[in-house]
Amino acid sequence: MALNLDQKKVVVEEVASVASNALSAVAAEYRGLTVEEMTDLRVKARNEGVYLRVVKNTLARRAVKGTDFECLQDGLVGPLLLAFSQEDPGAAARVIKEFTKDNDKLVVKLVSVGGQLLETSELERLAKMPTRDQAISMLMAVMKAPLDKFARTLNEVPGKLVRTVAAVRDQKEGAA
Repeated sequence: MALNLDQKKVVVEEVASVASNALSAVAAEYRGLTVEEMTDLRVKARNEGVYLRVVKNTLARRAVKGTDFECLQDGLVGPLLLAFSQEDPGAAARVIKEFTKDNDKLVVKLVSVGGQLLETSELERLAKMPTRDQAISMLMAVMKAPLDKFARTLNEVPGKLVRTVAAVRDQKEGAA
């Protein structure tokens, strides 16, 4: 179905507003996927906080112009879907990577984070990035480790004293 000019403007505005707030983007060729597979991908993306949209390339080029994802413009060729991570940088990469395990027809063409175009092989590394909650958890563990070690060290002093007194007691009992 052909879009009129007003509809095209709405699509460009919508994608541009999402792209301006997104943390990362993945563009993948969806040629050969069935409607059921695309619906499944959309559901998974929605559940993970990923904006997924099939947009004409000319409209997509206009939408990403002036955003961090302007680097994608030259690679927007062929039937592509755009996935933008809105909550954490690795979300779109995780959804696409997980989906490509079962569907080899979805081919990643472009990956971008922070205004930089990455190699498609970097998708796996991006997908392995921790979520915000996981990153905070890791940071708290690192911050807590020195305190735990200090507490164990302080606890060792009375423990050593008790073992020394016990050894002296055993030695005196053995001598008597």
